[in-house]
Amino acid sequence: MAGQQFVSLYAFEAMQKVDVVQLAALSDPELRLLLPCLVRMALCAPADQSQTWAQDKKLILRLLSGVEAVNSIVALLSVDFHALEQDARKEQQLRHKAGGANGESTLVSQLQHGLTLEFEHSDPLRRLRLTLSELLAIMNKVADLNGEFFLKSSELFESPVYLEEVADVLCILQAELPSLLPIVEVAEALLHVHNGDWFLCLLVANVPDSFNEVCRGLIKNGERQDEESVGGRRRTEALRQLCQMNPSQALNVRAMAVEECHLPGLGVALTLDYRPDAADEAVSPLVSYVSGLLLGTNSKVRTWFSMFIHNGQQRRRESSSVLWQMRRQLLLELVAILPHSCSTHLPMESGMKEESFSEYSGLREEYVVKASALLRLYCALVGIASLRPTDEEAEQLLQLMTSRPPATPAGVRFVSLSFCMLLAFPTLVSTPAQEQLIVMWLSWMIKEEEYFESAAGVSASFGEMLLLVAMYFHSNQLTSIIELVCSTLGMKIAIKPSSLSKMKTIFTQEIFTEQVVTAHAVRVAVTNNLSANITGFLPIHCIYQLLRSRAFTKHKVSIKDWIFHQLCETTTPIHTQLIPLIDVYINSILTPASKANPEATNQPITEQEILSVFLSSSGKWESCRSGVRQRYSITTQLLILYYILSYEESLLASTKQLALMQRKPKSYSATLMDQIPIKHLVTQAQGLQQELGGLHSALLRLLATNYPHLCLVEDWMCEEEVTGTMALLRKMMVPVENCRYTPNQLHQAFLNLPSSRPKLVQILEHLTLLSPENLIPYVEVLSASMSLLLEPAVPRCILQAVKKLWVALNTVMPRRLWIMTVNALRPSAKLLRQQTYTQNDLMVDPLIVLRCDQRVYRCPPIMDIVLHMLNGYLLASKAYLNCHLKETAEFDRQSQTVSNLGVPGQPETPEVTRDELKNALLAAQDSAAVQILLEVCLPTTEEQLLGPHADGTLRSGRAPWTGKSKQGRMEQKSVKMEALEPEGGLLSDLREVQCLICCLIHQMFIADPNIAKLVHFQGYDPALLPLTVAGIPSIHICLDFIPELLAQPQLEKQIFAIQLLSYLCTRYALPKSISVARLAVSVMGTLLTVLTHSKRYSFFMPILPCLVAFCQAFPPLYEDVAALLLQVGQVCASDVSTKSRDNDPLLARLQYLKERPVGAVPPGRASSNLTLMQSTAEEVGGADPDVQLCYCVEATFMDIISSTLNGS
Repeated sequence: MAGQQFVSLYAFEAMQKVDVVQLAALSDPELRLLLPCLVRMALCAPADQSQTWAQDKKLILRLLSGVEAVNSIVALLSVDFHALEQDARKEQQLRHKAGGANGESTLVSQLQHGLTLEFEHSDPLRRLRLTLSELLAIMNKVADLNGEFFLKSSELFESPVYLEEVADVLCILQAELPSLLPIVEVAEALLHVHNGDWFLCLLVANVPDSFNEVCRGLIKNGERQDEESVGGRRRTEALRQLCQMNPSQALNVRAMAVEECHLPGLGVALTLDYRPDAADEAVSPLVSYVSGLLLGTNSKVRTWFSMFIHNGQQRRRESSSVLWQMRRQLLLELVAILPHSCSTHLPMESGMKEESFSEYSGLREEYVVKASALLRLYCALVGIASLRPTDEEAEQLLQLMTSRPPATPAGVRFVSLSFCMLLAFPTLVSTPAQEQLIVMWLSWMIKEEEYFESAAGVSASFGEMLLLVAMYFHSNQLTSIIELVCSTLGMKIAIKPSSLSKMKTIFTQEIFTEQVVTAHAVRVAVTNNLSANITGFLPIHCIYQLLRSRAFTKHKVSIKDWIFHQLCETTTPIHTQLIPLIDVYINSILTPASKANPEATNQPITEQEILSVFLSSSGKWESCRSGVRQRYSITTQLLILYYILSYEESLLASTKQLALMQRKPKSYSATLMDQIPIKHLVTQAQGLQQELGGLHSALLRLLATNYPHLCLVEDWMCEEEVTGTMALLRKMMVPVENCRYTPNQLHQAFLNLPSSRPKLVQILEHLTLLSPENLIPYVEVLSASMSLLLEPAVPRCILQAVKKLWVALNTVMPRRLWIMTVNALRPSAKLLRQQTYTQNDLMVDPLIVLRCDQRVYRCPPIMDIVLHMLNGYLLASKAYLNCHLKETAEFDRQSQTVSNLGVPGQPETPEVTRDELKNALLAAQDSAAVQILLEVCLPTTEEQLLGPHADGTLRSGRAPWTGKSKQGRMEQKSVKMEALEPEGGLLSDLREVQCLICCLIHQMFIADPNIAKLVHFQGYDPALLPLTVAGIPSIHICLDFIPELLAQPQLEKQIFAIQLLSYLCTRYALPKSISVARLAVSVMGTLLTVLTHSKRYSFFMPILPCLVAFCQAFPPLYEDVAALLLQVGQVCASDVSTKSRDNDPLLARLQYLKERPVGAVPPGRASSNLTLMQSTAEEVGGADPDVQLCYCVEATFMDIISSTLNGS
């Protein structure tokens, strides 16, 4: 085998390109290997009929004319290959029937001599048959053994004398019989004979297009671990020979091996075989390839290659092993970049100067990136692939880790990697001299950290990592150290916490004591323009861990200034550690480090510091026009806002613990909170959600808890209208720079109303085009002039424009705007001094909002503003009372407990009582607001005089019987007459106000159904029932508690319940409604038997008309209602009969009405009877209540009959 010549690179390239000139330049031995293909090219009819190929073919013929072996190949091509294929297939069938046994061959008759002698003395046809028979036998055996490797001894493939002739026969057979001899199967069979790789290379060289196909087939059928078996090693060697013949495809073949996860040694061997020409590459191909396998995202590839490393170490060290070749190459690359004079064997005397040591151990700048890649690779090999480094490798690695790079970003990265590798594999340090070297190196890191950070121009240096690891060691957070190491190295390594004991001793006793760590952390400069774009370990990580371990409070080191300065030095995108830092800082302010020392807490940020951050924001309303730049970024302001809100929430949550420790940290004042534009900041944060991470959602959560009036759904919807796309397009299309109006001009226009209407409309239209921020200078004029808009001569367009401006301002400064609006709408009191309300006044008593000028109640745009403020202050009052209860509960309990000591028999007030009182107060506020609003819906005396439609009451299609005097019924008749008059109609200010009020009450009922129950248990004017039932969709929930209302002992509540139920049944004809209506009829029947004479009249007169509604909504109730009416009539008639016998016929008439079928009464007749009954009741109404009630019963009968006949 040693004497055989393989196909050269140049010969294969010439065959691939069919370069005749390059083929002619080959030597005779090189050309001899390619003769089978060249002879077939010269003799076979070509597909290319061009003149160029004709000339090339002549050159090939001239090239072959002088070669003697061409004649034998020509003779081989003269055989009848069709007959040969038929015989070969017959032989395959016979072998298949015989079960693979070597029986009689169809291709070859009984051999007289050995296979070699037979081949020598045979003609071309017999040579083809001999070779084909031998090859088919090997291919069949490969298929039968199903992957199990064997090495077949064959004279034909082993005799060095006939190798070239056998190769010629083999190439001709495969070329002429491709279906019988697929080249991939032939290549697989050749691996099982001696000289198989040589035959394989010749075969592929004569069919160059099959190179990738053959390589992929060999890899796909290969072993998962090639170093484990002889077959794997032979397969790897064959593929290496193929790649030496065609090196341009070596990387593709390596990629095939990785894709199939087969033959890992092949990939390493090919990487070692083919090095790039550029020797000055930063990272060698071997380091890149192995790092990609172990540190890539494909876990299957990682496990496959790790198994190769693990298994390779278990075998005896062999120089021919691919693994040991790889380790030797890596070690050579490592030694090549080491400082030459650096060795741990050198004596390290204590008096040796550090400068001289630095000079010897300096790492050249061009090697820093390569050194970092080597360190990560060795970390992956040891940590992931379980490589056991030799003593030589460990020593050289330690030398590289402790070398001192230049002050560049790459140098900072190298030091961080070296430090983490030292923590990950502390077993690399085994001798006292090496420990001393590590201590000196760590000391150098501490000393040079500031210089590296300034010289390298990076914000994240290795100093923060040193500090962080020291804190973890002191707090025994070994798991956090492991996570830090894995995060820095970029790989998951199994590190045992027990292995860090040696490094913990070095850190905590020799390098960093806890006091040194704390003192050093405060002196670390804050990171300028801190954002998520700055990666690595920063001072904020160290401060965060020290705050968690309470090191600052333990050693009485103030950290407030550092945290405040770092919050001021932030920008977007927000760093992920800022919010956890604020949370742990707040916890360290409120919770002492230990119970023994309750005063060991950090100091909160002062109000003056907080105001300095928002000074530009509060003054922004004036500076935005002059172009003054804000001092602090929006990120800083949002973080400080988050700090304040979270601090207040945590303070309330920890009230119990603080009370037990007799501590009461100071809360931030309401004055401070009023000066912070909370809504404006949150609105800005909404547009920066991607850059702010989770800060926006955290702020919304805190606002919803502590400032619910700033999170109204209506506000968010209005903001879309103010700042949405359509508003933006309108402002872009209309020029606003041509005319400018000052607040003084707006004020004069308001004062000169109504003469200045055109001017005022022009100014207001201009202001609607401004952004909400630019409207802030006009807020005082707009709010102060609202009382002027209540005059009757003010056009609706002005009111709508002012409301639109108010809504726009509400998006940026709601709290200040609400206070100014409430004070501006106070009723005018010329003789009394008006009180100016504050934010606290309105949160304590939100009903102040409704103590406004009475004209507001008939001005819908202004009333809409008032209702919005009322809703907001009701929510604010709830939050205020909840906070007040939490603030005072525990301290009041402590003081009460102290005051009750020694006082026998005095019980302690339970906490639940305070909560119930708070809930009762809130319910009283809400119900009072609803009752006041319902009273506003009633028409005034003047509106009643204008006509029935001016009152705007939402009426149903019926006019219920009121049981009043003749004058009342005449008014009802006049309603029908005036219904035809167009004046007034439903379009009135009262109707619009009623709609706005019903909308707000509907929202309140949905938010808390208990309010609906409380309001209806209190009751209100029955005249409002048509309005509330028609205008409040959620009022149907009253069906749930009407049975409870009917069970009340007061007749007024029972009457109100039945009247409410009548309207609900008409509007909501549900199964539940009929059940409640049937219950109401039953209750009425029960009360008839127990009520006295006087109460019976006052109870039944207002509710008898409701029976008409019951029957109208639910016809199945006719029987029950008729029985009830008859029973009422009987009782009343009995009382009347005891006084006079003249009314006996009345009882008979009622019985007749009950028994007579409904359809028997003609429509016209029924209507006249109803009128007659009403007239009779009028005549005798003042005589006797029972008589009136009897006639009312009869009228109710007639109403039911009439409504049924009319279909209404």
